[in-house]
Amino acid sequence: MASWTSSQFLYEETKPCGIQFLERFKRSGRLSFKQYQALVFTLTFVAYIAFHAARKPNSIVKGTLSASTVRGGWSPFDGPDGTALLGQIDLAFLSVYAVGMFVAGHLGDRLDLRTFLTIGMIGTGLFTALFGVAFWANFHSFYYFLAVQVLAGWFQSIGWPCVVAVLGNWFDKKRRGMIMGVWSAHTSLGNITGSLLASGLLRFGWGWSFLGPALLITFLGLVVYFFLPVNPPTVGAERDGTEVDSTMRLGDTITESFLGSRMSTGFDRKAIGFMAAWKIPGVAPFAFCLFFTKLVSYTFLYWLPFYVSHNMIGGEYLSEETSGNLSTLFDVGGVVGGVLAGYISDQLDGRAITAAGFIYLAIPALFLYRIYGHISLTINIILMFTSGVFVNGPFALITTAVSADLGTHKSLKGNARALATVTAIIDGTGSVGAAIGPVLTGYISAISWDAVFYMLMTAAFISGLLLTKLIVTEVKAMLYGSTDEGEAATSSSPATRAPIDVLL
Repeated sequence: MASWTSSQFLYEETKPCGIQFLERFKRSGRLSFKQYQALVFTLTFVAYIAFHAARKPNSIVKGTLSASTVRGGWSPFDGPDGTALLGQIDLAFLSVYAVGMFVAGHLGDRLDLRTFLTIGMIGTGLFTALFGVAFWANFHSFYYFLAVQVLAGWFQSIGWPCVVAVLGNWFDKKRRGMIMGVWSAHTSLGNITGSLLASGLLRFGWGWSFLGPALLITFLGLVVYFFLPVNPPTVGAERDGTEVDSTMRLGDTITESFLGSRMSTGFDRKAIGFMAAWKIPGVAPFAFCLFFTKLVSYTFLYWLPFYVSHNMIGGEYLSEETSGNLSTLFDVGGVVGGVLAGYISDQLDGRAITAAGFIYLAIPALFLYRIYGHISLTINIILMFTSGVFVNGPFALITTAVSADLGTHKSLKGNARALATVTAIIDGTGSVGAAIGPVLTGYISAISWDAVFYMLMTAAFISGLLLTKLIVTEVKAMLYGSTDEGEAATSSSPATRAPIDVLL
């Protein structure tokens, strides 16, 4: 069996049959490299939209399942501890998802990415649908819902490492600009898609809210299997007359994108140690910063529709369908915030300054939303959108640009395995916070929603404080020239240019 650092794949790469079909309609008998890039960009983009869309039904149906709904709720969530049980299910899903990302990233280096991604998508569709099946089968066992969510979390964790790996095989640093900003919008667009789909189907019964996104991701999983080209050599694609090496792995591809050199030129391919990665300047502060940032972001992801439907806006309660649709504006703000944070950090040449700025602005945004969001629907929309900008802006920045910068720290001397390890540490730590936030909200909201928002504002404040040392370093770099830590950890100078260089 291949070792961790082996360059041999454990499968035989083949051209997808869908590609073979498309080539029959080409005079040249083959697609151009740019056409392949467009296909890869589109398929990975919609695939991850589908992953996030499949996560949204849980938040949309919380109001229907809980005891306070006029429909009477759904056992076992219709009792006084209903919100706490829903929080436990969220915790189970996100905990397995966090651990699964480490495992999926390791397996992705050894399996056919196209097949592995398809398994993740179809598996996600299956267990998302099984949650909804309880509506028609009249299942009321808490452990049934818990088991389904645990398995859904595992299959969901396959998505991210696969789409990053495939995209990294096709794009390098020669293509910059706003392309990565557009691609990274899949998270918020997936949340929006899932919210609209689940809310629209809720009128027919809460089970349909799960079945709709489940069918979507299952269908797209089949499309991915038949049409997604994993890398150029698999389909015989050439760029500038040179075929890309098919033995390039996720870490290799990303490192080449940054350093502009092949792994065969002497870069160390030995996997970096877990503790050694933690010691890279900037990794620990940003990892723990993301812990609290994701805690805030995912609390909104899982509880915002429930919150909107259970608090009067303009003197009346909104229906669950309307609440679900309205909550998408938070994600619309997230799209704007992600692109804006990336652009500002490039202009300032400072990741920590930008991230902390957005985080600190999120505190008054959250406070104003809680205090004044009930006055009218218009004010609620404005404040919700603003909160999405400042909450999801640093979230997107840290998970893309910052992880990329730190994964190419100069002390690593071109280590091909560093970026994947650093990304796993930062995202994994953040996912722990993502798991804790929703479950705490399940308990605290039963007491007071004011307390929930105080928790979120406190988390945001701590998140910003964790970046203080890096902010000072970046400011010194701006005033007196680059310092070692500032240059290595958060600079977006050409040697460590951010998300575009990772994948494009």
